[in-house]
Amino acid sequence: MQNDERREEGALERLLLAHLDEQRRARRWGIFFKSLGFIWLFLLIALIASRDTGDFVSTKPHTGLIDIQGEIGGDEGVSADDIIDALNNAFNNKHSKAVVLRINSPGGSPVQAGQIYDEIRRLREKHKDKPVYVVVDDICASGGYYIAAAADKIFVDKASLVGSIGVLMDGFGFTETMKKLGIERRLLTAGENKGFLDPFSPLDPQDVAHAQRLLNEIHQQFIQVVRQGRGDRLKEQPGLYSGLIWNGTRSIELGLADGLGNLNYVAREVVKAEDIVDYSPRESLADRLARRLGTALGEAMGPLVRQGVSMR
Repeated sequence: MQNDERREEGALERLLLAHLDEQRRARRWGIFFKSLGFIWLFLLIALIASRDTGDFVSTKPHTGLIDIQGEIGGDEGVSADDIIDALNNAFNNKHSKAVVLRINSPGGSPVQAGQIYDEIRRLREKHKDKPVYVVVDDICASGGYYIAAAADKIFVDKASLVGSIGVLMDGFGFTETMKKLGIERRLLTAGENKGFLDPFSPLDPQDVAHAQRLLNEIHQQFIQVVRQGRGDRLKEQPGLYSGLIWNGTRSIELGLADGLGNLNYVAREVVKAEDIVDYSPRESLADRLARRLGTALGEAMGPLVRQGVSMR
């Protein structure tokens, strides 16, 4: 009887061990095939990345394009650093015959607009045989026009919105609302002007005067840039620098733009290089795939990571 029980226990043990071995083998093969799949994906990403960067080494005569779309500056806006890198890529390619900035921007940071403007002027001086043109889509206003003023010529659609040569500083005041709600403002500062234009304190006439001086100075810098860039093409008249905006046809009459034309027209008729190579800063398909792959890997490896070392 005992021998039978021992045989049964031995058989059961062998069966369990065989089952565990089978599970280990299945797990190893699963890991192998998953790893093979990840390697294939990484190779695919590398191939796509190489194709994404291929435009920048074009060996054919072409028109270099840089898109400036949206607000200038800010977390989600157009970055001066990115645009400057793109400008250098476009100018340094000896096969690019001209650089076209396609602008669709309501404006934004005067600092970043100024950095882009200065870099365009520097590169134009360095590469005298490579002109810079601007093509306006829907809007080229304020900081967008600040950048456009650095170009050799500006082309617009008849319905484009152009101009807004002005500067603003906006905000809100909450003092009356706080009184109604019985809220007391407690502001401690070291430096008599550290609470400058605090929205929860009564408006100080001295703060307003200082802010207006700042705005006027930046406005004059903007006007100087426009005059420097546009030269005697400008039709100086009252209201030109008041912050008003005009349609494309009127902007040509005022000397803010040079003519009607879109990207293809400029490449074909002005640059005489119909092939367009896009140097715009953008997240490549490879970057998007890598990000998604990283997310998928994180979800797949989560249980293993939780059992090992984790950095949080």
